[in-house]
Amino acid sequence: MVFTSKLLFRIKSYELGKHLKRQFIDRLRIYVKSGSGGKGLPRLGGIGGDGGNIIIQGKNNINLKNVYSNNLRKRYIAGNGESSKKIKPYGSNGQDVLINVPCGITAETDSGIVIGEINNQDEKLVLAKGGKGGSPLNDYQAQLGQAFSVNLDLKLIADIGLIGFPNAGKSTFLSLVSRARPKIANYPFTTLQPQLGAIEYDDKRTITLADLPGLIEGAHYNRGMGHKFLKHISRTKINVFIVDINGFQLNPKFEARNAFENVVFLNKELEMYDSSLIHKPSILVLNKMDTENALEKYDHFMQEFENYESKI
Repeated sequence: MVFTSKLLFRIKSYELGKHLKRQFIDRLRIYVKSGSGGKGLPRLGGIGGDGGNIIIQGKNNINLKNVYSNNLRKRYIAGNGESSKKIKPYGSNGQDVLINVPCGITAETDSGIVIGEINNQDEKLVLAKGGKGGSPLNDYQAQLGQAFSVNLDLKLIADIGLIGFPNAGKSTFLSLVSRARPKIANYPFTTLQPQLGAIEYDDKRTITLADLPGLIEGAHYNRGMGHKFLKHISRTKINVFIVDINGFQLNPKFEARNAFENVVFLNKELEMYDSSLIHKPSILVLNKMDTENALEKYDHFMQEFENYESKI
């Protein structure tokens, strides 16, 4: 059972990109092209400038919607290095392109090769390195830049992830412990995109919470956009399972399950997606204890839970 007590700390929150009408973006494909090196000048020992790099940099207060809005064409092209000339033997380097991205980004190619990750404020990662200018090291032959597509895959970085089946009360919980204002209604799938809330204590410590859209059975097979949402759980420090004490039934075609069965199924979905997730510290919240016959259902839940533990 969970009881609401007086909160003795100041609370603030934010929502991801609420000023934009487009749906939540957690994956963005961009085209990058680094600059080619400038030509060398062998007879004078002239050295061409290096081509510019394509670099991403982590920022805390932006999201992939901002990245998309800042460049709708999603094409990033760095400058070429300057060729060596008689009047200027040493060519200038090409202009780098710096792209600000949210923390929690993994950059990978279309073939699935991971280039690297951005997890911290101001952390940088070179996506495409510029070609070297012509010099004695390469027989004055300038190198071409790199050109390919990159997928920026976002996994939310939050201290706590709220996990549960649809209509379990995750959004209500988030709205009560923070000032986030997710959509709340008495029907499944009101949360269609992850929501973030933050609790800030008087000593300036902050805890972030991520309300993830409700899972359905088979999410690990990518049913109901399962992989799109399950991936965000991998970076949370603690998982909070919010379970309706009355059980859950997606629709008449699906079998109704009681609260204990839902706990088992939720853990199974996480294990099937990534077995390491079930070893993460977790808290179980039995919700809607103010509904009719909730205490009787709670007693039945605890009986099943204790019997299950004795069999492990």
